[in-house]
Amino acid sequence: MASQHPARPHAPDAPRTIALVDDDRNILTTVSIALQTEGFATRLYNDGDTALKALLDNPPDLAVCDIKMPRMDGLELLARLREKSDLPLIFLTSKDDEADEALGLSMGADDYIAKPFSQRLLVARIKAILRRSDIVRREAAEEQPDGVPLPDPIRRGRLVMDPARHAVTWNDAAVSLTVTEFLILEALAMRPGVVKTRNQLMDAAYHDDVFVDDRTIDSHIKRLRRKFRAVDGKFGGIETLYGAGYSFAEE
Repeated sequence: MASQHPARPHAPDAPRTIALVDDDRNILTTVSIALQTEGFATRLYNDGDTALKALLDNPPDLAVCDIKMPRMDGLELLARLREKSDLPLIFLTSKDDEADEALGLSMGADDYIAKPFSQRLLVARIKAILRRSDIVRREAAEEQPDGVPLPDPIRRGRLVMDPARHAVTWNDAAVSLTVTEFLILEALAMRPGVVKTRNQLMDAAYHDDVFVDDRTIDSHIKRLRRKFRAVDGKFGGIETLYGAGYSFAEE
């Protein structure tokens, strides 16, 4: 099972490290310069095979990975990475990669950005995911200020969510969720039966002005359902109101 800790502990004064994996050297160079300008350290890899060993042996804080690469493509890299790690990962995709985007999200990618992309948007997405990962890591380590109690678990029928430990169970069976999945499910479970629009779920999962399209939220919902159905084939806890959004159905 993958670790619940997406990346190595981070020293407060050390720059965050971003791994870039792409067979296009121009993209590696330009994105690396943009990230270094924002204060990040970068590591560059031009194929998935080389990157996989490095990501596991010396994890960065986040990886940005192209889907289509020689030797080992991004989807295979992600599948093998998820066997051992919850390292946050953003996919870079092309316009004709819609099926691969959905598959990547279902396999545990945290987000995707279609080429050509704004470097400003990529930086904003990276910062948003790192903030969410930091929150989860602090809560999992119970690093709360003195006198501040840990949040109580959320109990909704057979669902139990423990925000302090980023842990989820359904009918006592553990369900492993990414940070984004956890925050979307938490937004739904906090108010059972209330329909949340895609925009509201975006706000819950991203906490800032980073734009993600409807397809990203829909893909996260599909992935959540798939994970719960892996432990309960009759799971129907997330309902769709077509044209409006999603709600959590408490039994």
